[in-house]
Amino acid sequence: MAKTVTKIPQTRNLFTTAPIATTARRKVAGYARVSTDSDEQFTSYEAQVDYYTRFIRSHADWDFVKVYTDEGISAVTTRHRDGFNEMVADALAGKIDLIITKSVSRFARNTVDSLTTIRKLKEHGCECFFEKENIYTFDGKGELLITIMSSLAQEESRSISENVTWGHRKRMADGKVTLAYSTFLGYDKGEDGNLVVNEKEARIVRLIYRKFMEGMAPIGICRMLDEMGILTPSGKTHWRESTILSILSNEKYKGDALLQKTFTVDFLTKKHKRNEGEVQQFYVSGNHEAIIPPEEFEQVQAELARRKRVGRAFSGNSVFASRLVCGDCGSYYGQKVWHSNDPYRKVIWRCNRKYGKGERCSTSTLSEDAIKALFVEAYNLLLGDRDSIIEDCETLANMLEDTMTLDTKIAATQEEINIVVKLNKALIREHAVVGMPQEKFDQKAAAYDERFRKAEARLNRMKTEKEDRARRSTIVRQFIEALRGQAGPIDVWNEQAWCLLVTQAKVYAEGSVEFIFRGENSITVRAK
Repeated sequence: MAKTVTKIPQTRNLFTTAPIATTARRKVAGYARVSTDSDEQFTSYEAQVDYYTRFIRSHADWDFVKVYTDEGISAVTTRHRDGFNEMVADALAGKIDLIITKSVSRFARNTVDSLTTIRKLKEHGCECFFEKENIYTFDGKGELLITIMSSLAQEESRSISENVTWGHRKRMADGKVTLAYSTFLGYDKGEDGNLVVNEKEARIVRLIYRKFMEGMAPIGICRMLDEMGILTPSGKTHWRESTILSILSNEKYKGDALLQKTFTVDFLTKKHKRNEGEVQQFYVSGNHEAIIPPEEFEQVQAELARRKRVGRAFSGNSVFASRLVCGDCGSYYGQKVWHSNDPYRKVIWRCNRKYGKGERCSTSTLSEDAIKALFVEAYNLLLGDRDSIIEDCETLANMLEDTMTLDTKIAATQEEINIVVKLNKALIREHAVVGMPQEKFDQKAAAYDERFRKAEARLNRMKTEKEDRARRSTIVRQFIEALRGQAGPIDVWNEQAWCLLVTQAKVYAEGSVEFIFRGENSITVRAK
């Protein structure tokens, strides 16, 4: 028998499932977006809203839902576009059958976001119409055209982002400093666009630096500022430790500016990352008036580094905390109170492990008055031999700064690493193209890997040594300047001299105390 084929006509829409013969009314919404808050763009935004409202209402078979809007929002990602996300949610809930917008770039400049959203809407029977390109998403060729147009829009965003980034870096290279003045404590924007000291706020900055050098911990400074009713740089009533640390380590307070501390990793996600050498930075010296003298700023950085090394043992309750050390066990001295509930109450300092498990330390306890008297004696001895000590420190600093031999070794090791990398690449290429026994390949690859790891370990050790030498040199130079700035012998305790000059004081069993100063000099005195 002859085979026959009978056509059965389509009766329902492929996407909406509505009967084809019916003229059902469509629920229609518009979408308007502008990417900046400028007056010119605002006019465009108002015009878009008015146009789509009139356009939708002019069709007799359309029911106007609303015009969804986003003002001053980029289209690179849909994550923060509230109007757009509300529109998609309503469409998925069946409240919208058709979305009309000006162009693909108004909808999304991210190809993945654009296609994902359109496919999701299509699955729920909602169509999109892009007026400029005359594309309906239910059209057979609609998705192909949208892919092409979205890709072009994404590349346009990339180009714009790269141009903006280039402009920012050009200004940085020219030494032009910009910052968020509204949330930066101590400076206002001057008429020439540079930083101008806000004296009222500068007093707060100086207070923070002074209290830190007096031994107060950042969390203690936070409590102090909260109790004084001083607002944070962003206008909040509660200070955070991270804010204090940021103020203490920001080079702008000494009149300089480090530019490009962070950078944008991806123009699509707008993710920012701290710059750890991935992109070029610019350091502008003497850019504006300093609030904190440079030498004081460097002393604070040295103290920050010292407290970091001390770690959890540091306490901000006293200038003696984490500086007094037991000569027997190496543990820190802690503050203790004797006779706390009677008239003989006394504050003393004692090794924290003196009465711990095992052998007890034989070092003695010290009162604060005794510590202060011993420091005055050691300080005066230091000043009595000031010229000789400064000369020795200059010699030490020059020795630490002479890294020519170390630099030669670092360069040679780096070259060795480069050679091993090239040999390994050649081995892989030979194995892939020519072929060699797997056992031989594995042996050579393992040998190269071992050689690489050893060279890398040597390189890291030498780089660490160089960084340590630079740190020690800075501390010695700071000590020289601080020592030169001291007026002369003292008769009474001087807290500023203690904070500036002393890194550690070791207490020994026979009653002597060794004061170790920042310039790697030490003087030992004995309690009388």
